[in-house]
Parts: sequence; structure tokens; C-alpha cells
Amino acid sequence: MMRNHRKERVGIVTSNKMEKSITVAIRWKEKHPIYGKFVNKTKKLYAHDEKNECNVGDKVRIMETRPLSRLKRWRLTEIIERAK
Repeated sequence: MMRNHRKERVGIVTSNKMEKSITVAIRWKEKHPIYGKFVNKTKKLYAHDEKNECNVGDKVRIMETRPLSRLKRWRLTEIIERAK
């Protein structure tokens, strides 16, 4: 996989209690196959935060990377918006 073709996601930090790790919630809307109603979907991803600079509520961009631990497959690329 080429370095510049990695997946990128934008989400909200839900936990920063780990050392150099954050939990990011990725939200999107999906149409229900039968009822046609749009349903909110959430996926929880673990990301590497080298400098421990994220706080809960921050809007961040994460990028796919090689496996860093049992759960971590993403790394922090930038903090888009700080929590108020």
C-alpha cells in the first residue's frame, strides 16, 4: 500500500486516559435498507497520539497505519478543532 493512499477519518476524541493513545468516535449516517430512514452509526477507533496532546471532545483527523498494538491501527495526523 502506498503511503499517500492511506485511509483518513475525522472524528471526536472520546478518551485520552491511555499513555500515547486516544479513542476516536467516527460517526456517519446510513440509510436503513428496508425503512429508508437515516440511522446514525458510530465506530470506535484507537489511535496513536505521540505527544499526548489531545483532550476529550477535540475534533481530529487520523490516518491508517501499520499495527502499533493489539487494537491500534491508526495515528493522529492533526487536531482540527479543540474542545471548548
